[in-house]
Amino acid sequence: MKFFYKFLALIIVSILALACARKGRPDGGPKDEAAPIMVTAKPPYKTINFKEKDIKIYFDEYIVLKDLTKQLVVSPPLKNPPIITPQGTPSKYINIKILDTLQPNTTYTFNFGNAVQDNNENNKLENFKYIFSTGSYIDSLEIKGSVTDALIGKPNKNISVLLYKLDSTYKDSAFFKQKPNYVTNTTDSVNFHFTNIQKGKYVMMALDEEVSNYMFNPKTDKTGFLIDTILLPKDSIISTPLSIFKEVQPYVFKRGKEATKGKIQFGFEGKSTDMKVNLLSNTPENFKSFSQFEKNKDTLNFWFTPIEADSLNFTITNKEFIDSITVRLRKNKVDSLSVSSTVSGTLHLTDTLFLTTNNPITTIDETKFSLINNDTVDVAYKLKKQEINKLAILFEKIPKTSYNLTVLPKAITDVYETTNDSLNYKFNTKDSEDYGSISLNIQKETESPVIIELLVKDKVVKTLYLESSKKIEFSLLEPKEYTIRAIVDDNKNRIWDTGNFLQKIQPERIIYFPEKIPLRANWSFDKITFTIK
Repeated sequence: MKFFYKFLALIIVSILALACARKGRPDGGPKDEAAPIMVTAKPPYKTINFKEKDIKIYFDEYIVLKDLTKQLVVSPPLKNPPIITPQGTPSKYINIKILDTLQPNTTYTFNFGNAVQDNNENNKLENFKYIFSTGSYIDSLEIKGSVTDALIGKPNKNISVLLYKLDSTYKDSAFFKQKPNYVTNTTDSVNFHFTNIQKGKYVMMALDEEVSNYMFNPKTDKTGFLIDTILLPKDSIISTPLSIFKEVQPYVFKRGKEATKGKIQFGFEGKSTDMKVNLLSNTPENFKSFSQFEKNKDTLNFWFTPIEADSLNFTITNKEFIDSITVRLRKNKVDSLSVSSTVSGTLHLTDTLFLTTNNPITTIDETKFSLINNDTVDVAYKLKKQEINKLAILFEKIPKTSYNLTVLPKAITDVYETTNDSLNYKFNTKDSEDYGSISLNIQKETESPVIIELLVKDKVVKTLYLESSKKIEFSLLEPKEYTIRAIVDDNKNRIWDTGNFLQKIQPERIIYFPEKIPLRANWSFDKITFTIK
């Protein structure tokens, strides 16, 4: 028994010892909200006559680097990115290894943005910079400004802003081929801030890049520029935002290829204005062909009744350009006809019911269409071909009514003489009280006409063209949040025109109404004045 009590006492003592040794975070106490602090650096911060290849920056606590590739901006840019360690593990220091030969008499800035954070609470050391100069002093001039997107208003995050020194060696082609003299980034806002810049004349660009190399690729990148030269130290504040835009590329024909039997796709780049396909090959008398641009793609589709031939010869013209091409025909199967409705469930009172097909429509048998309402009463309608593969069903829509559209087999015939199967579409309309309206008092103070657009999540839902001030109304609108913008149509072609860097053309101005409109059902906004200057 004595042995048992001794054994039990030993167990209790061991448990107590473990409990005392267990470490844990004490309850209570203020949360650590302090950002890390740089303690020292080797070489020191703002060293002049800098000649080192390795930099070590020490902090007062363990830090981690977050999103370094997005946050770090080195200005002037280096040809080879520096090696920065450690990454992925906590450390009390940052080591920077420079791989490039540095420029003489130049101030360099390593802007870490918000990448430096403490290891425990992720408190950010905001806009942390390490600065040095290869010359005898630190440049101290600054430039501040902002960036906007010409079309959608606010730009994406991380827009690069570039400065090129305007001297005897500068050419506009530098924007495409050379890295800038200085670079900064908007990071998480629309504002930018250059620091530690030399006195002189500069050209300023903005760049929204697909590949981050600080060189403009017109095919993939958005750009913006200031027409006026910047003179430092005079122009330290840029009051006009840099407006970024996507350039329209010059027309280039790419190729033609057979997609399916009886369908050829002609690919191109740039503006398709006046692009035409001319068939040179001899064809039978009953030969039919149709062509149409594919929406949101640089493709012209060319459908034709299949013929016995190994190839077809074409010329592709676009104003000053003409290309000749032979397309080999090897496909054995045509696309069977498919039909779809643009309405699913609800047909809004201002919308039109369309049937769309994958192939061009050649004939329509109207006797095989029928439209009835919820009382099984025939509804009068008209069929109208809108495009080569789009058919409108036009009828007077009654609020709070259900409809049923029936299309019997062989009602629609396409270019390949294939027809539809039996189709049935059920849909309904809402009560007029389920909608709202927006009335606008447009005060136009521009000489040019304006295009007024109503948008939902960057998608245009209504458009009006105005040449003078006017009160307008958008009625029967779905209860959603709306944005209003005005395009100043300087060239009067009724569309928004983008800019061009080499031609020094800025995009046409777009002015956004400053507030979004949260429209509710059975509600009207009617006290809105939109002044366009």
